[in-house]
Amino acid sequence: MPKKVLIFSLAYFPKFVGGAEVAVKEIADRITDIEFHLVTLALAPELPKSEHMGNVIVHRIGFGSTGVLNKLYFQLYAPFKALSLHRSHRFDCLWAVMAHSSGVPAALFNLFQPRVPFVLTLQEGDPPAYVERKMLPLWPLFSRAFKKADVVQAISNFLGEWSKRRGFKGPIEIIPNGVDVARFAQVYPPRVIDEVKDELGKRMGDVFLVTSSRLVEKNAIDDCIAALAMLPEHVRFVILGAGPLEDRLKAQVRTLHLDARVQFLGLVPHEELPKYLQASDIFIRPSRSEGMGNSFIEAFAAGLPVIATQEGGIADFLFDEKRNPDKPITGFAVNKNSPAEIAAQVRHIMEHPEKVRAVTATARALVGERYDWDIVAKDMREKVFGRFLKSG
Repeated sequence: MPKKVLIFSLAYFPKFVGGAEVAVKEIADRITDIEFHLVTLALAPELPKSEHMGNVIVHRIGFGSTGVLNKLYFQLYAPFKALSLHRSHRFDCLWAVMAHSSGVPAALFNLFQPRVPFVLTLQEGDPPAYVERKMLPLWPLFSRAFKKADVVQAISNFLGEWSKRRGFKGPIEIIPNGVDVARFAQVYPPRVIDEVKDELGKRMGDVFLVTSSRLVEKNAIDDCIAALAMLPEHVRFVILGAGPLEDRLKAQVRTLHLDARVQFLGLVPHEELPKYLQASDIFIRPSRSEGMGNSFIEAFAAGLPVIATQEGGIADFLFDEKRNPDKPITGFAVNKNSPAEIAAQVRHIMEHPEKVRAVTATARALVGERYDWDIVAKDMREKVFGRFLKSG
C-alpha cells in the first residue's frame, strides 16, 4: 500500500491559487509513490466537497466564501475533519502549508495525534512581524506549530531563520519553490509573440516593463508606476494580476497622467504567462517583503532581465553587480520604496544590452540548476518525507 500524507492548505485549486498552492500541486503530482489527501477551505459555493485532482484527493470544508468567518472556521474545524479522515486512512505524515494559515489546524491535530510526523512548510510572503500580529488571537496554537513540528521546510533562508526565532529547534530544509522551466523557457513561433505584442499595442522601439503580481502593498506596484513617470514616453508598463489595491493604483496612474502607458490586464491564466513575459522587455517587482517569489524565477526562465529588491527570500537568487561582487550576476537590485532607483535601473538595462544578455543567460542557467519542479519534488521526497516514510 502507498504511504499517505495529509495536507492542510487554506486554499487550493481551482480558485484563489498562489505560489503555495502551485507548489503543493507540482510537488504532489511528481511524487507518485505517496497518496496525498488535502483538507482545504471551500472558497466558492460551486466547488465539490471532495474530488480527485492529479495526485491529490481534495476534501473541502466551510461555507463557500472568502470571508473572515469562513477562514476562522477553517482554523478551528479543519483538524477535526482531518482526525475523521485519519480514522479511515491512517496517515503516515502531516504536512501543513504556511504557518499562519495551517499552523493552528496542524497544532490541534498534533495534540490528538502526536505520533504522526509533522512537516511545517513556510511560504509566507508578508513580513514576519505582520504575520505574528495577525496570529495574536490564536498565539498559543500558532507557537505550538513551530515547537511541535518534526521538520521545517522553508522556501528561503530568510524564512528558515524566522522558524528559529519562533522556537523551532529541529532540522530545517531550505527547498525553494520551482518553475516549469520547459514551459517558461520554450521558444514560441514569432507570430505567437507578435500576436501578444499587437494585443498590447507594442510598437517598434517601445520598451515594455511587466510584472505578474497580486495588487497588494508588499509588491510595491505603486513604486513601479511612480518610476514610470521618470522614464521616457516609449517605456510602458503591463500589469498582470489583481488585488485589493487595483482602484488605488489606477487612481495613481490617472493622477500622473500615465493612462496611455499603463495596462491593467487582470488575472492571466498561468499557462499564458510565458507569452506575455516574452513579449515584454524587463520584469519589475520591487517587493517590500517576500518569502521567495515564484514570479522572479519565472521571469528568469523566460529570459527577461529582472529588477527587484533583495528583501527576504529574493536575496537567495537575485545577485547584483555592485551588491554581490562575489556572486554570478542574475539581476538588477534596488532598495525598497525607491522609484528613482527603479527608473535608473531601467535606463541602465536599456543602455547596456550586452551586459543584459550575459545576466539573463546566467539567471536562466541558475533556474535550470536549482529551481526546476522535478528537482524540488525530488528534494521534498528524499529530504523531507523520506525522513518518515520508510518503505515496507
